[in-house]
Amino acid sequence: MAVSRALLILLVLLSCSGARAGELPQQVRIASEEWSQYTEADGQGLAWDILRQVFEPQGIKVERSSMPYTRSVGLVQRGEVDAQVGAYRDESVGVLYPHWNYDTDHIYALGLADSPELTLVNIGNYRLVWVRGYQYQEYLPNVRRYNEIRRRVGILPMLLHGRADYYIDAQTEIDYVLGEASNPSQFKRSHLAELPLYLGFADNPRGRALLAFYDRRMEQLVKEGSLRAIFQRWQQPYPFDASSQPALR
Repeated sequence: MAVSRALLILLVLLSCSGARAGELPQQVRIASEEWSQYTEADGQGLAWDILRQVFEPQGIKVERSSMPYTRSVGLVQRGEVDAQVGAYRDESVGVLYPHWNYDTDHIYALGLADSPELTLVNIGNYRLVWVRGYQYQEYLPNVRRYNEIRRRVGILPMLLHGRADYYIDAQTEIDYVLGEASNPSQFKRSHLAELPLYLGFADNPRGRALLAFYDRRMEQLVKEGSLRAIFQRWQQPYPFDASSQPALR
């Protein structure tokens, strides 16, 4: 009788702990590089507004951390945060990627005004440079020669002095770099691709639960059109119209 009672108590305890393990946390810890008007350190920006709309109406508070991109990936891989912003699908080992992207990255090249127009066909003929961690060689076809830099500093002199032919980055970052030019007419932008942007989630039970929740919420919000107003507020293209779906996956 004592053994049976002990077994019953053990089964009840296991059942209760399993229910708790399946519950969603009250916070989602998200790390991001600080991008202007996108993921500002003070919580302002398009991406933070989107993610708050995904999680907070359902009682999950978004807890933000600002840091370099490569560090955000490392924290997710170690499970020290739940997710990182601005990932391309399947770019990092040990990180889980959802079905739904939350935005699209508009990828441009910045070069000298008199340089040839850069395209995905001729891109292999030129020396490229981008910020370390973005791995554009995995997402842009025909890339052959590239270097990675630690920070977005000294890019314009690098182009002017012929140390690289083109700088590759998202449109907002290209515009920021170009805004530092004393003579912007010396440079020109070339559109290259549209790449879906994802949250990268930690590969642990908490991360998997939050990923599944995120996918359910994104499906609901896109179906309702609830995110459209956020993109309009930040004057950015809405990425979930059929005509604006990314061509590259």
